[in-house]
Amino acid sequence: MTETFTEKNPQELGIDIAQAASDIEDTLKDMYLTFRLGDEDYAIEIRYVTEIVGMQKITEVPDMPEYVRGVVNLRGQVIPVIDMRLRFSMIERSYDERTCIIVINIKGRQVGLVVDTVNEVRTIEENNVSPPPKTGGGQYLDYIKGLGKVGNEVKILLETNRLLFENEE
Repeated sequence: MTETFTEKNPQELGIDIAQAASDIEDTLKDMYLTFRLGDEDYAIEIRYVTEIVGMQKITEVPDMPEYVRGVVNLRGQVIPVIDMRLRFSMIERSYDERTCIIVINIKGRQVGLVVDTVNEVRTIEENNVSPPPKTGGGQYLDYIKGLGKVGNEVKILLETNRLLFENEE
């Protein structure tokens, strides 16, 4: 017996694309990938994360900001790589077996973030997020979305769009 399949639009199949997208968004709401830089824990919204990979050979690109280490070839796709320690003017350190690249997709662009180590995926509910401190007025406060309280710990939640595309906002 031979079956034939015809293309149907999602509405014919009873699939509401907007609702499906909303359901996925709700599932990812309040979910963060946490990682460590130095002695502090940071977090980015999981909805931006596409994968986590071990360190790759980074090809330097001339005339880039110091924190842009270069590019990597990840399965045939060239992705710029940002060292998050250097992005925050922290002391540079040698990469080791725990150092990894978090590949994120923001505004249709993939970027790799080099971090000391990835911790875990955590739920940090909105009611456990405090606004960033207003004191000091340092340039890096613009990159902080909030401070997430997890038990007795605080995770620094990053505003990924501003962190990567500060001049495009």
